[in-house]
Amino acid sequence: MDFHSKIYVAGHRGLVGAAICRALKKAGFINIITRPHAELELTDQAAVQHFFTDARPEYVFLSAAKVGGIHANDTFPADFIRDNLLIQTNIIDAAYQNDVEKLLFLGSSCIYPRLCPQPMKEEHLLTGSLEPTNEWYAIAKIAGIKMCQAYNKQYGFEAISLMPTNLYGPGDNFDLNNSHVLPALMRKCHDAMMKGDAQMTVWGTGKVLREFLHVDDLADASVFLMESCNDPEPVNIGTGQEISIGDLAHLVAGVVGFTGKIVFNTEMPDGTPRKLLDSSKLNSLGWHPHITLEQGIQQTYQWFLNNQEIIRS
Repeated sequence: MDFHSKIYVAGHRGLVGAAICRALKKAGFINIITRPHAELELTDQAAVQHFFTDARPEYVFLSAAKVGGIHANDTFPADFIRDNLLIQTNIIDAAYQNDVEKLLFLGSSCIYPRLCPQPMKEEHLLTGSLEPTNEWYAIAKIAGIKMCQAYNKQYGFEAISLMPTNLYGPGDNFDLNNSHVLPALMRKCHDAMMKGDAQMTVWGTGKVLREFLHVDDLADASVFLMESCNDPEPVNIGTGQEISIGDLAHLVAGVVGFTGKIVFNTEMPDGTPRKLLDSSKLNSLGWHPHITLEQGIQQTYQWFLNNQEIIRS
């Protein structure tokens, strides 16, 4: 890419898309193309084809997706598999049909088997059964990876796939009904502190382990790989460090200032026991994360406090 390249960021108002736009602007790229949902319905094949024919982007960051936590995935499985399949199929095919030079597809660490060896390597994909609580989303994302590889194999279309670990950061979804674990914990701690509650309840045992990556680090890695990687095989994007949900809850509580008791509801699901990515492939290419978990939580909570008027309920 050069600084005047036409770069389309799909999903620019989401957590990841907004971060990619920030990273591109910071790096000096000035021709960033975006379309709000009201102007472009990405599940509409004809609309997506028309957009690509008209806008003629040269590079595409495919960060648009329907996302959510365990509750949302379990409640709306049809929505998750249908919408994600439609969005990525429409964009990947339109990008190829309209001579896009390169496409970057954002997947997820949930694509790996539930009982995958740890840390999870790229070659572990499709070697075992998926986690039942998010298999609908995972299957859609696996299809996206394979579609990128198929278009590369049959047509020579340059497309790469990134598999980020659990993400968080400014612009996250703090809705307790469908958010991911870290923003949900932050919202619960904040609400409990503001109400003066003596305790706060967390789903599950608190013993499962998770890896977290600040979304600005993911965006930085995405721009880096768009410019430096041509391998159609997926690339893991993580920190190499993990934390139990219990320890995470106490860390978030400390940043927020909630001093009450944290109670774990063991009748609720934990999800996958452990999800740690092996990011050695990415590290060997010369990229490493820059934001520590505590720094990232502090920054995210400050954003949460400064943006109460737009925080999703």
